[in-house]
Amino acid sequence: MKPYVILNAAMTLDGKIATETGSSNISGKEDLIRVHELRKEVDAIMVGINTVIADDPRLTVHKIESKKEDNPIRVVVDGKGRIPTESRITNDDAPTIIAVSDDYKSDLTASDKYQVLKNKGVDFFFAGEKQVDLVKLMNYLYEKGVKTLMLEGGSTLNFSMIKDGLIDEIRICVAPMVVGGVNAISLFGGDGFMTMDESVKLELVDSFSCGKDLVLKYKVKY
Repeated sequence: MKPYVILNAAMTLDGKIATETGSSNISGKEDLIRVHELRKEVDAIMVGINTVIADDPRLTVHKIESKKEDNPIRVVVDGKGRIPTESRITNDDAPTIIAVSDDYKSDLTASDKYQVLKNKGVDFFFAGEKQVDLVKLMNYLYEKGVKTLMLEGGSTLNFSMIKDGLIDEIRICVAPMVVGGVNAISLFGGDGFMTMDESVKLELVDSFSCGKDLVLKYKVKY
């Protein structure tokens, strides 16, 4: 068993979620409100460690009226245990789970950082060789009571999740802008599939305007 996973992201018309320099302010005000309404509805929100290091996000509900108990559980996929102890995601606004691969477990648990984070209330989940086993992580989260999970991943994590058949729904905000750039970051990265026949198919179930943006809602068909 696993949570129902909703990938939510904003991208430019040419499919970029960030420029080569990391600039990613894509969504308009109306879409940001939509995102925080979704955060308020789900049990957990998940990102990769690169997002934490680059943006230092709170991953809380704060663009709309909310209470502390509205904040979802925060999950970070951090294969090598690189999470900075001062990250805002480690504060007491909501529970935080850091998923680390087994290969880096001994190094992390022997470090001062591990104890500092444990003292702050951070939980750890270990599974996988070199990279986090996402299937086991989803099973663990489901057992912890997470029935719905919002994925706000970067391109590598997004591809790993869809390749493993773990994404159920995709909600995309398409902004009316083009940035180009061969090194700009796309919605899905990773190794990619080698043929179109291997690609994951989607079914469009809804679309609507959101301020200047267009939101597309897809079901994933494996």
